Order: sequence, then C-alpha cells, then structure tokens
Amino acid sequence: MERARVLVIEDEEPIRVGLCDVLAFHGMDPEPVGDGELGLRAALDGDHALLVVDVMLPGLDGFSITRAVRERKPSVPILLLTAKGAEADVLQGFAAGADDYVTKPFSVAQLMARIRALLRRGGASARQRFVVADATIDADALKLATERGEVDLSPRDVALLAYLFERKGAVVAREELLREVWGYARTDRVETRCIDMHLSKLRRKVAAVTDDELVQTVRGAGYRVP
Repeated sequence: MERARVLVIEDEEPIRVGLCDVLAFHGMDPEPVGDGELGLRAALDGDHALLVVDVMLPGLDGFSITRAVRERKPSVPILLLTAKGAEADVLQGFAAGADDYVTKPFSVAQLMARIRALLRRGGASARQRFVVADATIDADALKLATERGEVDLSPRDVALLAYLFERKGAVVAREELLREVWGYARTDRVETRCIDMHLSKLRRKVAAVTDDELVQTVRGAGYRVP
C-alpha cells in the first residue's frame, strides 16, 4: 500500500521532528519544512495527501499558505496546527479554507484521529456519485457538475454533502455534523458557527453553476438536503 505523503510546515523544531516521527510510526511519509515561504512552495509543487500547517511561521503565516493552496489545489486536505485557540482565530482558519484546526498543546491520539479522518475523506473510501437537486457530485474527482458547468469541491464539501444526502429530507443537528463530518469527539467546546461559515463558502462556490439551494438551514434545528 502506498504511504500517504504528509507535508508538515512547522517552525518549532522539536514539534516538527516529533510530529514527523509520529507520522512515520503510523505508516505515513512525512515531509518537514520549517519556513512559511518554503512550505508554500513545497505545497504547490508537491503531491501530498495532507498538509499540516502551523499558523505562526517565519516568512508567511499559515492562513496565507492555506488561502494560496486553496486557489491552486482546492481538494487537498489542510489541518492547521497552532497555539492560538481564540474563536476569531479558529473562524479565520476555516474562512481561509482549512479543513480542521487543532490547538497546542494537543494529544497525539487526538491529532492522529483528525489526520486519519481527513485522509479518509480525501481518499478512496469516499468514491461515489450522487445527485442533489440539479447537481451531480463526483466524490472521487471532487467535482460538482450541472448543465451550466462544474466546480471543484474540497474533501470536507463532499463529506458534508454525502452525509446529508444519506439522510435526505431529515434535519441533521449541528452537533451531529461536528461529530460525524468534522470528527470532533466532543462538541460542547467547539464553535458551531464553523459549519455556517463552511456552508456559506460552499454556497458561493456552487452559485456559479446552479440556482438551487443544495443544503437548507433549518433555524434552531440544523441542516438538510431537501
């Protein structure tokens, strides 16, 4: 089986080395970089299954790296790793295009669970096609297509649409989505607006090819695919 290549952009050497050792121990192929600008170059030039990016970096911060990668590689999963845990920073990370966000100090078990979840969403386990309204979602190619054209989706976009599609017509609570799609074991400490922000970006993205509302927000209850 091919080892998943994981780019680790982290300027603190003990954390960078330790994280790469953990990834290698768990059967992955880590590539360490200690500078923001060099990290962005490696992310754009390389073929990685996942990016683990610290926010506070010399040269270029993690938010800027995430935005730049999203413009060129909309489907690669990105996990932000940082000491910042304030709500504004978490929301900024998701707004930049991150798929997940872990704050230091973190447990290795929790971090590896998040990494495995992101790799599953971006990997072969999600291979399928399904139709929502007038749009066909290709989970393998990470594409959404209508008669008007197609747009790129992120692994999180596909995971969210697929989870709601499997429960078509039913209202799914925010807490359930945070557990099952975002991978949080506990939801009482998570800012639930990250779902609204993600959906807002997804709606803007697909508006170029469809006028249908693919995901409905049910105020005070959750979300559903009609």
